[in-house]
Amino acid sequence: MFAIRPHQPGGPEILKLEELPTPAPAVGEVLVRIEAAGVNFIDIYHRSGQYPMPQPMPLGLEGAGVVEAVGEGVTEVGVGERVAWAAGPGSYASHVVIPSSKLVPVPEGVDARMAAAAMLQGMTAQYLAKTTWPLRPGDLCLIHAAAGGVGLLLCQMARRAGAFVIGTVSTEEKAALARDAGAHEVIVYTQQDFAEETQRLVGGKGVSVVYDSVGRDTFERSLSCLRRRGMLVLYGQSSGPVGPFDPQLLARHGSLFLTRPTLGDYTATREDLLTRASDVLLGIQKGELTLRIGVTYPLAQAAEAHSALGGRATSGKILLLPD
Repeated sequence: MFAIRPHQPGGPEILKLEELPTPAPAVGEVLVRIEAAGVNFIDIYHRSGQYPMPQPMPLGLEGAGVVEAVGEGVTEVGVGERVAWAAGPGSYASHVVIPSSKLVPVPEGVDARMAAAAMLQGMTAQYLAKTTWPLRPGDLCLIHAAAGGVGLLLCQMARRAGAFVIGTVSTEEKAALARDAGAHEVIVYTQQDFAEETQRLVGGKGVSVVYDSVGRDTFERSLSCLRRRGMLVLYGQSSGPVGPFDPQLLARHGSLFLTRPTLGDYTATREDLLTRASDVLLGIQKGELTLRIGVTYPLAQAAEAHSALGGRATSGKILLLPD
């Protein structure tokens, strides 16, 4: 098998393709031949050492492929089945061994690229819109990075839920993508102060919820966008982690709520995993959700994929293709 397994944290240049022995699945595990692997910001955090990993680093959490072998005791899937996952360390590879409990079936009509692109970002958008702050008709929401992988799906889900959707993006080209995904209004933050423009758009009353994957650069201004008792959902930190702050800041802005959710806690049980994954994958199958795959790279070009994602040079999903 071939895999990306850096031996120490560093920049994108450490992502080198290696040939390794193909592992055999142990009890409760499955060997999958990977057809597509998703590239996500958490992979950058792992690569850089911001989120420590064992070494050599099994980079990549998300992918889709075909089951080639099953270990003893596996009942969830069988050889030849098409599966996808969002918690399979080592997915930057041609093969990976994953606990069978982490796999979900891929429905007919959804190809491997779509399935790989949908899992982590799709289930993230799903829990944000339907559980963390369950959007309802009349809610006002602000979505940062609205033309990113999560952002485009979140715009669609928020619009379908009946919310008024405001997105922030860096360029006019990305603004068009966000509008196509369902945003009622889009703020190009390189041209306007997003906090001032958000308040103008909602008549100064604030939004119900801000979905913020940016972190340090947007945190305090995101708080200023919220209505009384609104919620800041800080689900990422592409600009860096938020520094220490006095919780009185939440009181000063109107008794606000702040949460820092992770997909792992929203898919902690197999029931939750299957429910969220099915909601997303069946939505794609039925044409209710549209995925944008921004660019694909051969597995050997993982460094270029990380550079593109880290530089915010893409919109939509980035995939690595082992073949």
